[in-house]
Amino acid sequence: MDLKNAALRYGIKLMSDPHVMKFMQDERLMKATMVAMSIPGRLSGAVQEHGDRLAHVLSFATEQEMRNLRRTVRSLEDQIVELKHELEQVRAARESNS
Repeated sequence: MDLKNAALRYGIKLMSDPHVMKFMQDERLMKATMVAMSIPGRLSGAVQEHGDRLAHVLSFATEQEMRNLRRTVRSLEDQIVELKHELEQVRAARESNS
């Protein structure tokens, strides 16, 4: 934590320097900072898109497709349990009527 606090104090000290403040207000620096901040998101999206394309070409399931499949299987398992319960109720009703 000491290193973190020291870096924070140094950063605050630097930001109070007029030369640094003027440099930070430069429009070119602001644009470059915005571009640099957007790179990880764009890169992640591109990697995901290419991965999905590759999975499609190789006939592999993507992570999203696997999530959807698991959700569907869980739903079908729940329906089976409900139908078994209904079947037991119908059989019990028939036996009580006989």
